[in-house]
Amino acid sequence: MRDEFTLYGYFRSSAAFRVRIALNLKGIAAEQKFIHLLKDGGGQHTADYKRINPQAILPTLVHDGHTIGQSLAIIEYLDELVPEPPLLPKDAAGRARVRHLADIVACDIHPVNNLRINTYLRDTLGVDDAARLEWNRHWIALGFAALEALLQSPETGTFCHGDTPTVADLCLIPQVANARRLQLDLAPYPTLARIEAKALAHPAFDAALPKNQPDAE
Repeated sequence: MRDEFTLYGYFRSSAAFRVRIALNLKGIAAEQKFIHLLKDGGGQHTADYKRINPQAILPTLVHDGHTIGQSLAIIEYLDELVPEPPLLPKDAAGRARVRHLADIVACDIHPVNNLRINTYLRDTLGVDDAARLEWNRHWIALGFAALEALLQSPETGTFCHGDTPTVADLCLIPQVANARRLQLDLAPYPTLARIEAKALAHPAFDAALPKNQPDAE
């Protein structure tokens, strides 16, 4: 395995946050290149960046001549490249459960709340700030209610699945950070809050926090 990893990200991108946690857990030092999503119309829309990732989204990982977009694809790539510590359980049912929990965030909550959607709501549909805030909170609350129910399981440990971090935690913690930024009431989700507290005591999660990134504003 060659050692050159480059991560294109942005401090507030929750998808990039997921990948930073994975890199930290795997002990992989990646060169970070920062793409500001807001300044000058968004660095993700420049021709230079779109040559790297035609979707014009973050994150993107470049390693050993391979360019990989989409955070979950990157995380599974890293997990296969550096198997320890594993981010997916060894058994098929456990892997399915972890992917289920992760996908609630990555496929249901995050896509309808990301910058592209909010920009379209504001600029094309004329949705004001208060209504967009309500939109974002609504979809997070809906997903969090499902997660809270699913985590009432003996398979849940100090983390979402057992007592070590998995892909589910890598998706959950950035989404809880988003919820806090949007001042969503987290009282209905005590299990999520408990897992967040455990995760943030782990140096791999703490180092990946938006506030701890070099491009944080």
